[in-house]
Amino acid sequence: MAKLIKIIFFDTKTYDRESFDAVNTRDFHFDIRYFENRLKVETVALVNGSNVVCAFVNDTLSEEVITSLEKLGVELIALRCAGYNNVDLKAAYRNIPVVRVPEYSPYAVAEHAVALVLSLNRKTHKSYYRTRDGNFSINGLMGFDMIGKVAGIIGTGKIGRIAAKILGGFEMDVLAYDPYPNEEWAKTNNIKYVELDELYQRADVISLHCPLSHSTYHIINADSLVKMKDGVMIINTGRGGLIDTKALIDALKDGKVGSAGLDVYEEESEYFFEDFSAQVLSDDILARLLTFSNVLITSHQGFFTKEAVGNIARTTLQNIQDYFEGKPLENEICYRCGENVCAKKRSGRCFK
Repeated sequence: MAKLIKIIFFDTKTYDRESFDAVNTRDFHFDIRYFENRLKVETVALVNGSNVVCAFVNDTLSEEVITSLEKLGVELIALRCAGYNNVDLKAAYRNIPVVRVPEYSPYAVAEHAVALVLSLNRKTHKSYYRTRDGNFSINGLMGFDMIGKVAGIIGTGKIGRIAAKILGGFEMDVLAYDPYPNEEWAKTNNIKYVELDELYQRADVISLHCPLSHSTYHIINADSLVKMKDGVMIINTGRGGLIDTKALIDALKDGKVGSAGLDVYEEESEYFFEDFSAQVLSDDILARLLTFSNVLITSHQGFFTKEAVGNIARTTLQNIQDYFEGKPLENEICYRCGENVCAKKRSGRCFK
């Protein structure tokens, strides 16, 4: 590339800088600036002079912000994540391409989902604190054998398929729901696709692995919770907006939901990835969730493995290099459907 490409990163932590610097120094040689600030209307002026903005899940890419980025000469928005519900894609369309990292380590997220299942079932998180305090009682720590129980997987992309395979390894009966079922995979792995209502009715454990869209927003809600088994376990490593949190709290209070493992939360942007240990939480709903002994919350760490972080850095910088070298953008997001543009073009179904 003839010119030096300037990239500005928002909402960065030490681990972001370390992983991106390592990959950039070895393979790309971009001019990178890092900011801890999140991208929003109040911080967009920091972009001045940059060719590329690199954003994360809690940055705000609204119409107003995208218009400002265009005026400041930004040529590309590079998301270092898979999700894009924080981006106004229609505002970016025909103005600034948006690329993402659709896959970094589906194993990392799937394994974290199963870790939540195991911890909630056998209550290892509670046992850890008990024994540290010299309390070796096992009262209240009873779990259940997973063999023969029914796991319901909502969304069978790569993460969902891996989670299903792992849970099947415990000899659970695995049901799946996806509007675009992968029947060959299901047959090979002894997994049965069912309608959503049947999954709700039969599953002992429900794990969410679908993207957040208009059709999946609050897919777990008061109506769907009523259809579930008493004592059902709900796991969410997808997006916080998949669950109506107030409805979940009501179901936890009356025992309909036996336990919940949440790596994401609908209003997480104010809290996740930050240290609030010395402060009082002002989010009453999050504070209420944290009072339940049968709720295990992790701070959007499902992706957080060495392999995944390295893959995120490599794919993000490759997306940027491809753009400035005029190569096809394999990971550009189609503004209408959210799929990768190149994949849509190859299949002849792209709306662009």
